[in-house]
Amino acid sequence: QRPVFDNAELGGGVTEIIGRVRSGGDQALLELTLELDGCRPDSVEVSAAEVRSAYERTAEDLLAALEDAAYRIRLFHEADKPQASRVETAPGLVCEVRYQPLSPVGLYIPGGSAPLVSTVMMLAIPAVLAGCQDIVMCSPPGRDGAIADEILAAAHFCGVTRVFRAGGAQAVAAMAYGTESVPRCAKIFGPGNSWVTEAKQQVSQDPEGAAIDMPAGPSEVLVIADESANPEFIAWDLMSQAEHGPDSQAILLTDSTSLATAVIARMRELAPQSPRAGILEKSLATSRIVLVENLDEAVSLSNLYAPEHLIINCNDASQRADSVQNAGSVFIGPWTPESLGDYCSGTNHVLPTYGWARSHGALGTGDFMRRMTFQQASRDGLATAAPSAETLARTEGLEAHRMAVRARLDS
Repeated sequence: QRPVFDNAELGGGVTEIIGRVRSGGDQALLELTLELDGCRPDSVEVSAAEVRSAYERTAEDLLAALEDAAYRIRLFHEADKPQASRVETAPGLVCEVRYQPLSPVGLYIPGGSAPLVSTVMMLAIPAVLAGCQDIVMCSPPGRDGAIADEILAAAHFCGVTRVFRAGGAQAVAAMAYGTESVPRCAKIFGPGNSWVTEAKQQVSQDPEGAAIDMPAGPSEVLVIADESANPEFIAWDLMSQAEHGPDSQAILLTDSTSLATAVIARMRELAPQSPRAGILEKSLATSRIVLVENLDEAVSLSNLYAPEHLIINCNDASQRADSVQNAGSVFIGPWTPESLGDYCSGTNHVLPTYGWARSHGALGTGDFMRRMTFQQASRDGLATAAPSAETLARTEGLEAHRMAVRARLDS
């Protein structure tokens, strides 16, 4: 069972912040940054020169890692790009689907204790591949009023066009409705805390707001493993997700009592040594190891739970993966840690959480595009389809629909 969140008080606070940004623009953004982030930057926008300078200061090993990871992310997302199609559904009747890039698009990159350069890549690379012309990025500044150099370097490397010092619900509001500096965006992408998540939900429900990538909740991983799995591998897999935050959820489903016991022992040894031991103590307290009768039951339970990340670490992992119905991203076998997908396998790490994997999929290039259909009929094509159109219109009692067809044929 996932934790239940009471968003009543949160929702009111977010609504107030959105209202302030809509009425106050840049000035409200700066005031909220001072109130909530403890700093007041000189300007909302980071200049192109500042972004370029941050890139030039970046360590060579990080630049090499960005280039290596970006190559695989581009390779996968280019293959995933939707393709236009044209079908003659009847002689003289042609139907087409075309894809057009959204623009501007807004990318939200969380701040906090670590610069999430991987999230910049996961959002900006498919946006560029989709053909988005204006790629706007917001990220909260630190106490010094600056965004981390690593974030700016990744933005420059991946093709972000404009960067703004803004975080939280106020950044979402700025991208949804626009300010003097921040362009109004057609769609907003990226993870964030509960305030960001609530703000994305609110603006997506407003016709004057913006669309969003997907609903979100705390990060989560579910591992299916048998006695052949290495307990230390499993322990690290569970902790790598649990260290995201105190509300993250990590679950192990196994048919092996000895494995479960070994994993518990290993985590009790490793977790206190982690730099994020305080977070792990809270998140692991609400995580679970569940003994199942067999792995068929484990897969069935996983499909009900619909995890953001699913790791299958058992003897017949590839075959088990064929039975997966609901999951954001699946990691198969002992040599495929979830960390690989987070950074550099090529798939996207922006995934549906909190059970939304039952109805939503992983972020892809197509999410940055708008699907449009076209149709064109000759007179013969219209005549071929007309009987069905007239009958259906008559059945629905829509006479003008029927006559729009009949009048053409009678002319």
